[in-house]
Amino acid sequence: MVGLIFAAGLGTRLKPLTDTMPKALVPLAGKPLLQWQVEKLCDAGITDIIVNVHHFPDMIIDTIRANQGWGCAITVSDERDLLLDTGGGLKKIKNEKIKIKNEPILACNVDILSNIDIKDLIRCYEQTGISQLVVSERSTQRYLCFDEQNTLCGWTNIKTGEIKGSDGRHLAFSGMQILSPEVLSHLDEMPQEKFSLIDFYLKVMNKAPLQAYVPNNYRMMDVGKIDQIDEAEHFAESL
Repeated sequence: MVGLIFAAGLGTRLKPLTDTMPKALVPLAGKPLLQWQVEKLCDAGITDIIVNVHHFPDMIIDTIRANQGWGCAITVSDERDLLLDTGGGLKKIKNEKIKIKNEPILACNVDILSNIDIKDLIRCYEQTGISQLVVSERSTQRYLCFDEQNTLCGWTNIKTGEIKGSDGRHLAFSGMQILSPEVLSHLDEMPQEKFSLIDFYLKVMNKAPLQAYVPNNYRMMDVGKIDQIDEAEHFAESL
């Protein structure tokens, strides 16, 4: 299994920090966000990792090299010419065959910290062979919808009432997932270069199943806003 850390975002909500550094290198309790994610994947046994870059890409590349990948083999997918969003970034990696040899990918966002047991998530995938989307019952505006078989069937925005696909059990997406080779094989059906993973999931869900994975005693934090840095540091120290 290969790890993928989405680190190409502009980090506009973390300004002014991201005026001079990429979001992935914003320090948190003595470590850059990227290091937190790399070490969590490594602790779960995933040592082949891809990191996509766009904003201040050379700073990320230099930091990875200076720290020898924090003990992991890290490959960079360079999006400096065009920021591709999560789905487009994954499609680029697949088409360029960066580290992927018909194997599953565990993908996560660089700015979301959690107490998830990744080893348990991997066991669930290995037992079922079905792609796993890490979700929870927290309050938000946009939800993924799951049917009685715990399989993705749609998406909804409860504020606007918009529904794509079918309605079902509402669960909030965490930005982490394990995608099977079956699901990944459908990426080329997305004609555009830039698109989100959610758009891809809604297109492929009737062809290849995507299952809800709800962690036990789940705690997570999106380190997305400058005024949450102090809170995020306390959260990181508690993990």
